[in-house]
Amino acid sequence: MAQTSSNGATLGFEATLWAAADKLRGHLDAAEYKHVVLGLIFIKYISDAFEEKYEQLRLWAADPQHPYYVKDERVRYQIVEDRDEYLAENIFWVPPEARWPAIQAQAKSPEIGLRLDAAMAAIERENPALKGVLPQDYGRADLDKRRLGELVDLIGTIGLGDRESRSQDILGRVYEYFLGQFADAEGKKGGEFYTPQSIVKLLVAMLQPYHGRIFDPCCGSGGMFVQSEKFVEAHGGRLGDIAVYGQESNPTTWNLCKMNLAIRGIEGDLGAHAADSFHHDLHPDLKADFILANPPFNMSDWGGALLEDDVRWAYGTPPTGNANYAWIQHFLHHLAADGQAGFVLANGSMSTQQSGEGEIRRRLVEADLVACMVALPPQLFYNTQIPACLWFLDRAKPAHRRGQTLFIDARDLGDLVSRVRRELTDADIARIAEVYHAWRDPAGKYEDEPGFCASADAETIAGHGYVLTPGRYVGFAEEEDDGEPFEEKMERLTATLAEQFDESARLEAAIRENLQGIGQDF
Repeated sequence: MAQTSSNGATLGFEATLWAAADKLRGHLDAAEYKHVVLGLIFIKYISDAFEEKYEQLRLWAADPQHPYYVKDERVRYQIVEDRDEYLAENIFWVPPEARWPAIQAQAKSPEIGLRLDAAMAAIERENPALKGVLPQDYGRADLDKRRLGELVDLIGTIGLGDRESRSQDILGRVYEYFLGQFADAEGKKGGEFYTPQSIVKLLVAMLQPYHGRIFDPCCGSGGMFVQSEKFVEAHGGRLGDIAVYGQESNPTTWNLCKMNLAIRGIEGDLGAHAADSFHHDLHPDLKADFILANPPFNMSDWGGALLEDDVRWAYGTPPTGNANYAWIQHFLHHLAADGQAGFVLANGSMSTQQSGEGEIRRRLVEADLVACMVALPPQLFYNTQIPACLWFLDRAKPAHRRGQTLFIDARDLGDLVSRVRRELTDADIARIAEVYHAWRDPAGKYEDEPGFCASADAETIAGHGYVLTPGRYVGFAEEEDDGEPFEEKMERLTATLAEQFDESARLEAAIRENLQGIGQDF
């Protein structure tokens, strides 16, 4: 039976595919088989897209009524094997030895691992954009070749890259599902490359990046970019209306991001290699229209002592023992004059006074950069139980909101999807985003809602010591008046409490008597 996730995606064969991939877990840990599985999914996807175009060209060349028609079979072969025909439609050129039928024919061979390594190398050789990206260690001794062959056979039953599958975003659904499952399986380590989709969707829904330059300097597997492109297309835009820039310090995660963008047809500048954003900024001159990010929480070992006089610390030098305020200022450094940023941080960032962080926060408020703060529900993340929040910075607030900040307390939202994890629903995301846009819109009908949202000016924030925790500003939700006078209610409740005390005393006496009856003094 298909499963339905809270974000509306219907999951059927994805779960079956995951179960098959999970067979490898007895031989590899989650961090390793992630790359094994996603590499296979990637090669199946690009092969499907290639084979569909190949068949179309073959039929055209054999059809006397089509302009591509030629009598000579050798010339027909040259047409269907013409690289430019594929590249013109953003389809990767797949050499014969890397096409899925050739791979699947060897699925039960003990040489399947070596065959896959050769296929990956051939694809990289023919497509420079993928150079150094694809996994090429399927032939290693510790990878069970029987299970690997079973996985190849199973993936072979699913269409991933043909036109119909692309229109339904089947590959995207599989990829996102697998990333989430890997994050769940890997726990803390896995969560480093994957931001839960509901958080990404909320950031995108609030910033609405229709066009311009989008930057994520800790981009993980690229979820911010994918969701931004989806948003643009859903609102009538086109792939390419936004320019994607990213950076990632983990080499294997950088490769994962390259594959994730490639399967979507998204061209992104991730730099020539993985690199640390603080110490080797690959986009030093970039000024982005939108920044979306989920940096590592409370990062202590970030090398801050080597960057004390850095040009990015315009609002104060961040402490060497916590990178939260280094990330905030890194984002601001790369934000255009009218740009907006939305990012995730630990709750402590809203109130900490340690090591000058409170002073930096004061300067951010006084510079009128803080547009909105959102307190998130607990249990949203795979890799941490630390409570989290969203910051929204704006270098050019709407005129009627200058000197003000919107506070949203969303801690009570979201649905549990397991015993340990919660997700924001689409309705939750819409509610939060609509409040923010109503607040920003001069014609919007924004009103404070006790217990949920409030707009505060800089003087009010200063009165709270520049603490930005939404609970301080939104107050408590109003309780519906039941019409019972206070005096009568207190009399009724105290009478009930007295009855409960009497019952408690009666039960205690009975228990003591029973214990004495079996020789136990208590």
